[in-house]
Amino acid sequence: MYGDGVNDDVDRTAFRRAEKKYKLYYDQNSRKKKQPRPVDLSEVVDFKLILDTFNQIAETPNGFHVLEGEFDCPVVRLDNRPGFYFIPGALSVEQQCQWIKESLMSFPQPPNRTNHNAHYGPIQDLFASAREEKILVEDEHSPIESESLSNGQAQRWKFCDKMGSVSLKGYGGNSILASALLRKLRWSTLGLQFDWSKRNYDVSLPHNKIPAELCQLVKKLAVPAMPSGDVFKPEAAIVNYFASGDSLGGHLDDMELDWTKPIVSMSLGCKAIFLLGGKSRDDEPLAMFLRSGDVVLMAGEARECFHGVPRIFADREHSEIASLEKHLSTEYDRCVLDYITSSRININIRQVY
Repeated sequence: MYGDGVNDDVDRTAFRRAEKKYKLYYDQNSRKKKQPRPVDLSEVVDFKLILDTFNQIAETPNGFHVLEGEFDCPVVRLDNRPGFYFIPGALSVEQQCQWIKESLMSFPQPPNRTNHNAHYGPIQDLFASAREEKILVEDEHSPIESESLSNGQAQRWKFCDKMGSVSLKGYGGNSILASALLRKLRWSTLGLQFDWSKRNYDVSLPHNKIPAELCQLVKKLAVPAMPSGDVFKPEAAIVNYFASGDSLGGHLDDMELDWTKPIVSMSLGCKAIFLLGGKSRDDEPLAMFLRSGDVVLMAGEARECFHGVPRIFADREHSEIASLEKHLSTEYDRCVLDYITSSRININIRQVY
């Protein structure tokens, strides 16, 4: 979170100034519902528009090139960011819906870890509990034991029916709605587990393998950024969950052994702005739109570039998820649709070794 001060820009890097420019702020007015502050999007690169123009007149703006023929779909390359590739609309609507559901229902399941582990321990069936309007209750008489946590059993916190078909008497501790806990989900990990405190991969931690279907998809998507003759090996993934107002500060993904192998980043849900900077935070970043179904590849020199997400668009006018709404129309999908209409999911798959 950065302040709104107008006199401290001299102390900011070019990357932080860009984050501040596109971040969601509200105009406060006590007489009206708070409204998002207008933001100038005229300098944000739109790869969908670039590809549409290329398909019509076979031209691209200076510095952008469309690679065709050898891949399943057109890929856009940037001249001044070697190793960065943008694949607009790489995922079909059916694939988007599939991986949105997996990201909510399967990927946060223990033994995979989430941001909730530190406080609540492993949480089973979070999405199903949210759909069933359950409540997570703390049992003060059942202390957490480290051994039980390593086995994936959170004994201190239990899901109960909200209206009391399971009595809450005797619990006396804290509680939180499962739906609120779902909204507070910020990340989950699958495959090899990343230890955020030590900033490395802990191969000793139990984990679920990346689904075979996702591995096959990612291997195909990674081809444009792979060294000739090599095959991408999906070994770990971090899934980020964004709600309205959330952002991901400028950072490097630098804990993998071989940076010639790409990070494959899949966007799902609401549209976002992605900032791609240089090797220093003082380098002016390029802002671009990320839509549901877009895929970004970052390999080689691009792995050394700071990048982040300062903004997602959760309002009806800019979220651009009408196609998802049409495919999430059953009663069973209602909870998925309720979530994704105001959220973005980003699946980042990596080859660790």
